[in-house]
Amino acid sequence: MRTLPRAAHAAFVLALTTLAHAEINPKNFDPEIRPQDDFYRYANGAWLKNNPVPAEESRWGGFSVLQEDNQKNLHTILERAAAGKIPSPIEKLVGDFYASGMDEAAIEAAGTRPLAPEFARIAAIKTPDDIMASLARFHRMGVRAGFGFYSGADAKNSNLEIAQLRQGGLSLPDRDYYLHDDEKSKTIRTAYVAHVTKMFGLLGDSPAVAEAAANAVLTLETKLATASLKRVLLRNPYASYHKMPVTDLAKTTGELDWAAFFKAVDAPTFTEINLAHPDFYKAFATELTATPVGDWQYYLRWHLLRAAAPHLSSAFVNENFAFYSTTLNGVKVLKPRWKRIVAQTDSSLGEALGQLYVAEYFPPEAKARVLKLVADLRAVFRARLETLDWMDETTRTRALAKLDAFTVKMGYPDKWKDYSAVVIDRGPYVLNVFRAAEFEARRNLQKIGKAVDKTEWGMTPPTVNAYFSPSVNGIAFPAGILQPPFFDPKADDAVNYGGIGTVIGHEITHGFDDQGRQYDAQGNLTDWWTPESAAKFKQRAAIVVKQFAGYSALPGLNVNGELTLGENIADLGGVKVAYAALQRALADQVRTPIDGFTPEQRFFLSWATIWRNNIRPENLRVRVMTDTHSPGEFRANGPLTNLDEFAAAFGVPEGAAMRRTPAERVTIW
Repeated sequence: MRTLPRAAHAAFVLALTTLAHAEINPKNFDPEIRPQDDFYRYANGAWLKNNPVPAEESRWGGFSVLQEDNQKNLHTILERAAAGKIPSPIEKLVGDFYASGMDEAAIEAAGTRPLAPEFARIAAIKTPDDIMASLARFHRMGVRAGFGFYSGADAKNSNLEIAQLRQGGLSLPDRDYYLHDDEKSKTIRTAYVAHVTKMFGLLGDSPAVAEAAANAVLTLETKLATASLKRVLLRNPYASYHKMPVTDLAKTTGELDWAAFFKAVDAPTFTEINLAHPDFYKAFATELTATPVGDWQYYLRWHLLRAAAPHLSSAFVNENFAFYSTTLNGVKVLKPRWKRIVAQTDSSLGEALGQLYVAEYFPPEAKARVLKLVADLRAVFRARLETLDWMDETTRTRALAKLDAFTVKMGYPDKWKDYSAVVIDRGPYVLNVFRAAEFEARRNLQKIGKAVDKTEWGMTPPTVNAYFSPSVNGIAFPAGILQPPFFDPKADDAVNYGGIGTVIGHEITHGFDDQGRQYDAQGNLTDWWTPESAAKFKQRAAIVVKQFAGYSALPGLNVNGELTLGENIADLGGVKVAYAALQRALADQVRTPIDGFTPEQRFFLSWATIWRNNIRPENLRVRVMTDTHSPGEFRANGPLTNLDEFAAAFGVPEGAAMRRTPAERVTIW
């Protein structure tokens, strides 16, 4: 997913698959497994055996195949733009960026010289005020160090952008990597110190200095991690909402000179701020003076180098890959340069590249067909809200108002970003990356105090994904997901409803999961539930938590049922609502089996193939610890074990593995 990490949204992430008729193919099944025992492996067993993870990937599923196709299309666009003799302004922008990234000889020759002025500034630091000034410069450059500062919608006044301060400043995937005392965590920390030592060595530090610097980085980051909220607590929006007058920051952070920081980062004048995580900032203020300036210099050098490493010469690229891709995620081989530069161009200049992508690869008929599916799914969800037996009338009325207020974004923005202020040339590549990041950072901070632009997108048009934004109260489907083979206007209804239909149902349900339900029709964080209905929701949600917490992803590592609750609720609701929508669509049709499978069976087979995914154990461990989504096999099987509709379609008897007991079965939406 990605997505913008600062945006509050839930995304339908991972392993989207080919949905054309040919993909519901018995050759992909495992005939030795019965649907009632393990539907995921019944539907995907042969495919899983025949499609190992490629050396350059951490996982491989249907999503990966589609993403590969998108990358090839973007590659074609960028090669043409880079070679164009009289390109349009947009083609020149993305073409120059791409060409600078592909100029391997120039990148190798430059080494870290383009960053020399930044390292010199760090070397000149003498006081805590200098450290804050350096952090301000980093924030302008898009380098995430120390903490997070940005503009975002006021959670309780969703029409207004306000300044936000959040915890941050870590280099490992999560706070728990610093704090857990198991052998795996210790091994990763040891490897992390060795990695940072090697990177400092590549900068020219002596072995002794490099090792001391790396240990200083780990020590400081561990202190920041200790003060950070756990990932599960971050899912509670109230835990990250502490709006106050900006003058009250001193009550938490003492004499820390925020006025100088805000001026240095070039933020507009403002009077209110959300200090999302006060305890983190108490610790940060303490460490700003308690940790020696020299150790802060090591920390700052490291964070600049870590941000730049993928865009520097091969020695830095390879060492960065060795730790973050191989050690943490098990990837064996670095991707070809063109794939890396295509992905970075999409990340850095996504709406510029997206304009070219949409013009060439997004068929209007796909948009029209999916908009109809959205309307169908929305109507079904409304009908379900009207008849839920556990919700009282007061809450029901408010829930219906929220659903009716949903907005839908489809394909690409109605108004594109203006990139005219971005300076991009043919090199150095690393400076182009930072200039693009600085443009985004400046654009974001200039929103402070202004009205929220609810038409803005949180994903680029080529992205194979979708999302729900609680503050906008809206769902979005980028063009990248609205195309064959994932969505095929010519495919039968059962396949499309089991695929894109479940995505739509999933995103709608996010508005009513354990997080989304806390926002009202206008996208404001407020409690609009009666105590009685809230209690009944929580009772049902607790069953979902228990169900998924019982799934073992790796020996000794179960799924975190609380961390994944929102996505699991959205999956359960999405598949149930999409199935009901299919029944409406088929009401006046002759239900003809295809390849021996009824439409109902094909719906569930389509759902199961969405999640087929081979994954390296290293990457699986990272995801279980950090991802709000459950692993694919549990997303495929988990919801179905609760559904009478699935049991009826495949004749699943009571007591089978794919049939939870009546007391365990749960339906929320």
